[in-house]
Amino acid sequence: MAITAKDVQKLREMTGVGMMDCKKALTEAEGDIDKAIEWLREKGLAAQTKKAGKVAAEGVSYAIVADNGVGVIIEVNSQTDFVAKNEVFQDFVKSLAAVVAEKDPADVEALKACTYPGTDRTVADVTADKVLAIGENIQIRRFVRYAQGVNVPYIHMGGKIGVLVNLEVEGIEAAKVVELGKDVAMQIAAMNPSFLDKSNVDQSTLDKEKEILLAQAKEDPKNANKPENIIEKMVMGRIGKYYEENCLLQQAFVKENKVSVEKHIAEVAKQLGGKISVKAYTRFETGEGIEKKEDDFAAEVASMIK
Repeated sequence: MAITAKDVQKLREMTGVGMMDCKKALTEAEGDIDKAIEWLREKGLAAQTKKAGKVAAEGVSYAIVADNGVGVIIEVNSQTDFVAKNEVFQDFVKSLAAVVAEKDPADVEALKACTYPGTDRTVADVTADKVLAIGENIQIRRFVRYAQGVNVPYIHMGGKIGVLVNLEVEGIEAAKVVELGKDVAMQIAAMNPSFLDKSNVDQSTLDKEKEILLAQAKEDPKNANKPENIIEKMVMGRIGKYYEENCLLQQAFVKENKVSVEKHIAEVAKQLGGKISVKAYTRFETGEGIEKKEDDFAAEVASMIK
């Protein structure tokens, strides 16, 4: 397939690799972005890359803990950042989170069928009203609800990123672990771990990582005369680095990078005289993975003067 300048630019933004190498990678991968990233990594040119690319839609990711202790994180999209900052839109998002906390809908469609607070109308009907009033398309994209344990919400950059951390606590008052939960949530917002713990990394992901690391090791001239079994041992040693970069509990704690998140949590639990563990977390980056329509301004002007 034909490789466009836009494809090359996108790969460059995702990897930080030079234009010519990006073009070569896309050619080798026949235009497949994911395969091109793997090719660059195998050549030692790119570090591990989050594949989502840049945020491509507006709106808000909002997290809250209701009076009943239920934690909710929800993403609602709008067409422009201007509307996302609108008080009417933000109040609408908060009301939706309250409905999720109270009604426990199974999915977005079930949420749309729930009664909107303070009315006898459905969420779907009220959403349609908001679209007319605000003048933009509004989409309820996704939500997650945690009913058990201690839930701690965190909202970054006015809703560009939302995080909800679910803790299991024994022998400690919930109020005393909120600060820790906030620190962990900020870690998740900043570092975007792919997994909670190294035990959660699936075998297919691990196999793919080993394959890439093996290809990198063989490409390195310093390893040219090393036997296969030595190279394999080197690769296994590097898997530990993968865990440290991609697994929350194994990551260096951002506020004290000499210890891991796991060790920091254990230390806080010891100080408070009980047990604390992270059971789950959800991180929403607003617009993540959504392709935003790109208007050709020159073409639009030309069409207006025909």
